Amino acid sequence: MQRALTLYQTNIGKKAVLALTGFVLVGFVTGHMLGNMNAYLGEEALNGYAETLRSVPALLWTARIALLIAFPLHIYTAISLVRANRAARPQRYAKKEELVTSVAAKWMPYTGLLLLAFLLFHLAHLTFGWLPNFDPTNVYANFVSGFQNPVYSAFYIVGNLALGFHLFHGVWSMFQSLGASHPKYDGYRVDLAIFLSAIITIGNISFPIAVLAGVIQ
Repeated sequence: MQRALTLYQTNIGKKAVLALTGFVLVGFVTGHMLGNMNAYLGEEALNGYAETLRSVPALLWTARIALLIAFPLHIYTAISLVRANRAARPQRYAKKEELVTSVAAKWMPYTGLLLLAFLLFHLAHLTFGWLPNFDPTNVYANFVSGFQNPVYSAFYIVGNLALGFHLFHGVWSMFQSLGASHPKYDGYRVDLAIFLSAIITIGNISFPIAVLAGVIQ
């Protein structure tokens, strides 16, 4: 434990923790998006998916506990790493070479804060029941009712665009932080980052658009 804590105090250790917790979170948002795709199959499919999750409490609580550990640790480590980097170089570079992920990397703190605000609103809106006529037994009805509100749908779309930027840099840097980086294969890292961030962003954004357009009703 002492060795683990000592390693965590280093930038390398923090980047490794950031990568590992990021891996857990990427897995969750991917699974969450795929599960919500049941909405396109109708009320029975989405409610059946939700009921399946509730019927396996061991799986559900394992996922919840993993998220309760990974999410705050990811945020704390990211803030700690940003502070350490700023303390190490209080003055900016006179000239800085721009890398392929530079724009997404620069916006990581801001997209992270936007994602935190979006997550809290999303949980309050569709999980904790801050919806008019919220029905805890009918996920599909809550799903459609929530996205029929243009303001909420707009915030959901903005939040998922932020998620896309965050995922792109996160996936790209994840393998590098864990030491899985080589010039011969780095191009594939970029391709994977683009693919995952695009699929998840487009998939999530499609939900409010489909409801507002009447495709899901």
